[in-house]
Amino acid sequence: MKYMFASDIHGSAYYCRKMLDAYKEEQADRLVLLGDLLYHGPRNDLPRDYAPKEVIPMLNSLKSEIFAVRGNCEAEVDQMVLDFPVMADYCILAIDGRTFYATHGHIYNENNLPPLKDGDILIHGHTHVLRADQKENCIILNPGSVSIPKEDNPPTYAVLEDRVFAIKTFDGDTIREMRLP
Repeated sequence: MKYMFASDIHGSAYYCRKMLDAYKEEQADRLVLLGDLLYHGPRNDLPRDYAPKEVIPMLNSLKSEIFAVRGNCEAEVDQMVLDFPVMADYCILAIDGRTFYATHGHIYNENNLPPLKDGDILIHGHTHVLRADQKENCIILNPGSVSIPKEDNPPTYAVLEDRVFAIKTFDGDTIREMRLP
């Protein structure tokens, strides 16, 4: 099974389209959204083509293929317009015998780890900075940001297939890759 991970769309219709085009091109089976889907938040500039009302139907069209978690910019009103659950703080994914703790990152992150067993994987967004690192007894992954990347990173998403986590640009270039043990 192939998973695509993306985070921090922040209401950008432009980057949501790019993300969904990449999802189709990747032929992934599931899209895991790591929060901050519709609202840009008070600390971020408006992303390109900020149009949450356009993002809503784009995401709803894939409601049966999306797993999503709540970001710090999600609110109850977002759940009222989205046809898939977005208010859970985390979800647990069992992929290829590995446990993935998927969350936005504003509560649980490498400085405040959730309860993990040795070898578990924490995947989150929130920082807008891509990452794929081994840390002591767990792995920390971050697909970066779809619309508002930070630290000179390009807009990115990630795919996981056959235990390879690859962070990619919307041009299809792999900029970081990690084989999971």
